[in-house]
Amino acid sequence: MAVLSPLLRSSARLFTPCRLHFWELPVCKRITWLVLSAQPCYTSDTSVSTVDQLSSGLERYKDLQEFFSRRLKATYRRFSNTPDHSVIFGHHHVYFIEDDVIYRMDKRHSEKKPEQVLNLGQFSGGVEEVGLNNEKRKQKIQWIVQRIRLSPQEKHLAATLKCHPMEELRCVVVRLGQRNLPPHPQHIIMTLEKVFGFEWATDDVLFYTTLDGLSSSTVFRLDLTSSGSKITPVYRETQPDMFVEVALSRDRQILTINCNSRTSSEVLLSDLTTSHLEPFVVQPRQWDLLYHVEHWRKWLIILANTGPGQDYQVVQAPLSEPSLASWVSLFTPGPGTAVKDMEIVGDYCILVARSPVNDLILIVVPLTHPKESYIVQLPSWACAIETKKPGLADQQNEIELLISSPVHPPVSYCLSPKNGLLLSGTASSSEYQDDYITTRLEACSQDGTLVPVTLFHAVPVEGLRHTPLLVHVYGAYGRDINMDFCPEKRLLLEQGWALAYCHIRGGGERGLSWQRQARVEGKQRGVEDAHACLQHLFSLGVSSPSLTALTACSAGGVPVGALCNRHAHMVRAVTLQAPFLDVLGTMEDPNLPLTLEDRDEWGDPVGNPKHRHIISSYCPLHNITPQCYPSMLLTAYSGDARVPLTGVLKYTKQLKKAVHTHFSMKPKSESEQEPNIVLNIQPGANHHGPEDFESILEEKALELAFLYTELGLDRPRRPRKRKR
Repeated sequence: MAVLSPLLRSSARLFTPCRLHFWELPVCKRITWLVLSAQPCYTSDTSVSTVDQLSSGLERYKDLQEFFSRRLKATYRRFSNTPDHSVIFGHHHVYFIEDDVIYRMDKRHSEKKPEQVLNLGQFSGGVEEVGLNNEKRKQKIQWIVQRIRLSPQEKHLAATLKCHPMEELRCVVVRLGQRNLPPHPQHIIMTLEKVFGFEWATDDVLFYTTLDGLSSSTVFRLDLTSSGSKITPVYRETQPDMFVEVALSRDRQILTINCNSRTSSEVLLSDLTTSHLEPFVVQPRQWDLLYHVEHWRKWLIILANTGPGQDYQVVQAPLSEPSLASWVSLFTPGPGTAVKDMEIVGDYCILVARSPVNDLILIVVPLTHPKESYIVQLPSWACAIETKKPGLADQQNEIELLISSPVHPPVSYCLSPKNGLLLSGTASSSEYQDDYITTRLEACSQDGTLVPVTLFHAVPVEGLRHTPLLVHVYGAYGRDINMDFCPEKRLLLEQGWALAYCHIRGGGERGLSWQRQARVEGKQRGVEDAHACLQHLFSLGVSSPSLTALTACSAGGVPVGALCNRHAHMVRAVTLQAPFLDVLGTMEDPNLPLTLEDRDEWGDPVGNPKHRHIISSYCPLHNITPQCYPSMLLTAYSGDARVPLTGVLKYTKQLKKAVHTHFSMKPKSESEQEPNIVLNIQPGANHHGPEDFESILEEKALELAFLYTELGLDRPRRPRKRKR
């Protein structure tokens, strides 16, 4: 599905990890464009001694970290059998990954031994030195599969591989053997470097894009012939803020080249039903026009921000006359309903949306009778939805879904839009879904705006006064806060915590206008929203400041850091992952990655004095003052090209200095507890953090150990055995 994701896929400081989870096959189910180069971002003043000094204090959490590492491993193992969409169905075979090998099985003879299609062992091996300056260690080079695509008649398979820890990208094209004749390793007919996105147009034509640092600007066409292969450039983007991808419509009738920034879109398409594959433009880009194209019966079904308030609506245009002048409105959501995604299934348009009360819903629009649209209610706990890309032989009149929340493992559902039936494909799903309460709240911000809050808890709200609370914040780039299933969040809930997700402005939870209200000159609103959410939770009797921790990643560090500067007393602890904390310094330096592209989000402090004043007023680094801050765990990555490590180091150093100044001026008789400010630098990892399972466990276990220590909580009890 992933409609709005491409519209946001200009370079940005987003944290959408595509990690190897313990309960998945090693195929990243959401292949995002957030793939980074692993070039360290140090300056001359970043010395080993400085890093060691700022990183001191981690040893106090070591014993509890080891305890949580064991508990997390057991928790991940408990959810190892949850469904996913990593199995791919061809016309004749089923494809899957096991032990770094892509296999296929004949659908008619499932009892036969699986055939090997591609063994990643051919590419893995060797070692790479990772680490800070002189403190380097050797790490084995390992390739993992990110995405697999089958050609229309199952003649070829293409797979993108990602190298850990070097973050290299590679696409391998394999000629598949005839039915009952297994492929052989020498049938690797092409290896392409730096490939990010790719789709088959025909059995012998592959369109693909390459990644150069943080940008994707060129589309190539690979033609495979009996006499060899030919690569031709198809499209080259000249604007630095545009990110280019290729995509295939659900019915496989058109291939699109999607050029998107955060303020404009331009789509080129190729009609695959003809022999002429030369792309043509749907609608030339224009300021503040965002759109995404799907296909239905020689018509284009377009999701565009041409609705009321410049939010999304569904329009239709003939394939022969696709430009804006031919767009006719098919469906406009009601007030307060925000469209998140679109899919065309048979004769129906399926929209994923958020209702005015922030529930996740499906809207079904019959394309032959659009006025007869209806809503499909999802489970009350539903917070995240993933749709399966149909295989070559899958039903085109149904759509398979995975629905989850941070504490509810994915459950498989199938929607038949013709009769509106939503059926669960997981018979035992109730074992994991019905234990906990999902409460949707609204906090009134300083300007009267109601800000959604999603709360997960095990007992009624009135019984949460003495419950530890972990509050999640993001609020940037028009992107919803990540609410996919997370085993460590489930573990916290099982140990009696409450979890709150604050959908502050700047994010996308309530549509495009929600983002527009808190970008550039409106950035302060996100900080005010986060403050209002905390106040509202406490006023309802949910936890208390001494039992509350804040957590955020990447650009979410801005509202959290600003909140700690202004209202440090409201929380006891903070964990920040790859945090963006030096907004002013970063946006002043045009030579840093993303500075020029990010001016639409943060402003231009060099060319606009008003922007400089606004950024200076909330920038976490530039507003640190001597006071008693919450304890903080800052996790940074040595290979992070999106958030320079130097900004995190400066913030940590200045924060420690401010805390020391504050306590040196206070009488020793006062009993105020001094916070612990701890920096954890992960070597050899990029903005997403580590890829390998053990390193992920260590990082998450440290966060849990930090939270329990700083909130003064007892070591968790053993989990209760479930009644079956």
